[in-house]
Amino acid sequence: MTAAADKKVAVAMSGGVDSSAAAALLREQGYDVVGVSLRLWEGRNLGPRNCSDHRGAEEVASVLGIPHTVLDQRGDFRESVVKPFARSYLEGATPNPCVACNREFKIERLLAWAEPRGIGRVATGHYARVATGGGRAGLMRGADRNKDQSYFLFALTPRQLERIVFPLGAFHKDAVRAKARELGLPVAERPESQDICLGDHRALVASMAHPGQLGTGEIVDSRGRVLGHHDGIHRFTVGQRRGLGIAAPRPLYVLRIDADARRVVVGAREELCAGVFTASRLNWIAPPPEGETAAEVQIRYRSRPAPCTLRPLDDHTVEVRPTDPLPSVSPGQAAVFYRGDQVLGGGWIDKAAGHAGTDAPRDDRGTLVETRCA
Repeated sequence: MTAAADKKVAVAMSGGVDSSAAAALLREQGYDVVGVSLRLWEGRNLGPRNCSDHRGAEEVASVLGIPHTVLDQRGDFRESVVKPFARSYLEGATPNPCVACNREFKIERLLAWAEPRGIGRVATGHYARVATGGGRAGLMRGADRNKDQSYFLFALTPRQLERIVFPLGAFHKDAVRAKARELGLPVAERPESQDICLGDHRALVASMAHPGQLGTGEIVDSRGRVLGHHDGIHRFTVGQRRGLGIAAPRPLYVLRIDADARRVVVGAREELCAGVFTASRLNWIAPPPEGETAAEVQIRYRSRPAPCTLRPLDDHTVEVRPTDPLPSVSPGQAAVFYRGDQVLGGGWIDKAAGHAGTDAPRDDRGTLVETRCA
C-alpha cells in the first residue's frame, strides 16, 4: 500500500450518528475521506432505526465537505444474506444476518470498490478496535462495553482487518453524540439503529417460503405430550417465552424446534440449559487452538461472555463446554470466543447437549431438579 493510498479511506455511511461521526473523526485526523452508502434493503415501515438506511448520508457528507456515492447492492444482498436468513428460520434455526452483512457487504464490497480507486482503507462506525502487532491483525472489543459490536465482526479475516479502521472503538456513545452535536451534524439526535434491518422478520420469512413450509404443527412438552398447536415454526426461536399461544401453570420456554415434524418443544427454564454444544464453519482471527483451551464464549449480542473450554474436534468444528450451563443455546446463532477483550474467532452453533428437556436432571418422581444456569 502506498503512503498516499494509506491516507485515503472509504467510510460506510448509513446516515446514522455513528457512521457520520466516524467520517468526521477521520477527516479531523487528516484522512482523505470518501463517504459510501451501501443500498442493501428497503421495505415498508422500516422507520428511522433501519441500519441500512442511507437517508441523510448525502446531507452529512455535504456538511463535512466530503464526496459521497451510493452503491446499489440490493440484488446481491437479497441472494447472499436475506434468502439464507429466511431458509435458516424455516429449518428451525435462529440465524444472525448481521455477521454475513458486515463481512460480505459493509467490509468486502467496500474494499472491492475502494482498491481500484487507490483508496487503501475502509472504515465503519462499529464500536470495536483493530489490534496490530505480531505480524497479524487482530480484533478487540470496543472501549464502551455497552455498545461493543465485536460479536458481529468475528467472521472478518486478518486480511480484511489490516485495511479496516474503526474510529469509534476508543469512544463511548455519549462522547460520539457530543461530537456530532459539536460539528452540527443533522443526525446528532437520530435514534439508535436496530440490530436487524429486515423489519418484521416473520412476515419476511413467510413471504419467501414455499407453500409446503408454512404448515401448522404441534406444541409439545419434552416428553411428547401435546399442549397446543402453532401456525408455523418460523414464529419461534429457542429460548422464547412469550407468544407461545398456550396456557400453563408455570413459564414455558421453547427448547427445540423440529423442522421435519413441524413440532415446537417447550419446557421449564431448567430444561433449557446446555452443558456442552458444538460450533462449526469456524473463523479464527487469532491462531486456532491446537488442543483444549480456556476462553469465554458469547452466544448472543447482548449476552454476557461465559467462561468455557474449547476443544477442537477437527479443522471445522469445536466443542464448547461452558463452566456453567447456558440457557437458549440456539442452532444457527453465532458463538464468538474471547480472551478478555481479544476476539479469538467464532462459528455457528450446530447442536447442544444437556438441554431440550430429555437430559435435564429429574428426581425419582420425574420432577425437574433445580440447576444452576448462567
